[in-house]
Amino acid sequence: QVQLVESGGGSVQAGGSLRLSCAASAYTLSSNCMAWFRQAPGKEREGVAFIANYGLTSYADSVRGRFTISRDNAKNALYLQMNSLKPEDTAMYYCAAGRHGTCSRWRVDYPYWGQGTQVTVSS
Repeated sequence: QVQLVESGGGSVQAGGSLRLSCAASAYTLSSNCMAWFRQAPGKEREGVAFIANYGLTSYADSVRGRFTISRDNAKNALYLQMNSLKPEDTAMYYCAAGRHGTCSRWRVDYPYWGQGTQVTVSS
């Protein structure tokens, strides 16, 4: 049974940094696209960072230049380094495993999800 478990969320002031981690069991993270999504209260869940199985990364416009997605194949772990955090980054962040090697921004293309980790940024 595939399990994705996120950690590293918390509360931080604007301008601060956090590093999220996602550990996988019964699934090899490097086999398909991996992504970080987020969902703020009352808003749709949106994809913020993606890494294809061959390593190509992509980002939502709102986080490009501030967030970095990476993967440690030896540890079978996914990370999201978040710098220069803003109050509008406040959300529940989810790790997701895709169906294919290339990445999609559509939730339907991600069959496996973690339980989420909360990030709160205060002004």
